[in-house]
Amino acid sequence: MDSNEREPLVAVAPPPPRAPGIAGLSTPYRVVTALALGAVAVAACGHLALVFLHVAPSNTVSKRHARTIDGWIYPEFEQNWKLFAPNPLQQNIAVEVRAEVRTDDGQLQTGNWRGLSAEDGAAIRHSLLPSHTEQNELRRAWDFFTTSHDDDNKSTGDRGALAEEYLRRIALDRLDPHPAGGRIVRIQLRGATTEVAAPKWSDEKADTQTYYRELPWWTV
Repeated sequence: MDSNEREPLVAVAPPPPRAPGIAGLSTPYRVVTALALGAVAVAACGHLALVFLHVAPSNTVSKRHARTIDGWIYPEFEQNWKLFAPNPLQQNIAVEVRAEVRTDDGQLQTGNWRGLSAEDGAAIRHSLLPSHTEQNELRRAWDFFTTSHDDDNKSTGDRGALAEEYLRRIALDRLDPHPAGGRIVRIQLRGATTEVAAPKWSDEKADTQTYYRELPWWTV
């Protein structure tokens, strides 16, 4: 063959386009993805079913599986309303906390009350997409505690200790465990309850004085 002659170029066809989504994965990856999606779907359906049974009127299924439902719902997913029977709040309830700090020189100092509810309110005010945690976590924790304790802050049921631990954990998460010049040794919470004033056009009278409920000191 003449050295000046070149072999003709052969066009190589491009590989076929990969299918979009899961169909474009290899068989093992498709199986793993399908199993993962199936597990998520089952978990989501189970969660919705348990929440529905919790908020729905009492029935045979919810009574038979009450322990399972309560174990899943409390405390993170608790609801304070019942299906077909909403219970609007008629009070403003603010939760506050203060800490007792042991300084580096061994002295105990009690700090001022800090408005946790006010901080949550400031975080969601004027927000188009407020956090569900900022809106409900602290409020529901306080309601959970008050409904499981009497006026002397003594537990009235099996979930009393859980309610106390849950509220304490939320409060400690908001505080700096090692403030400047010391460390927190105890915390105390209180609730400030104020009745919502009646509208101007109403003859109804409401006591708008703020009432406080102080909880005992809790050791950290």
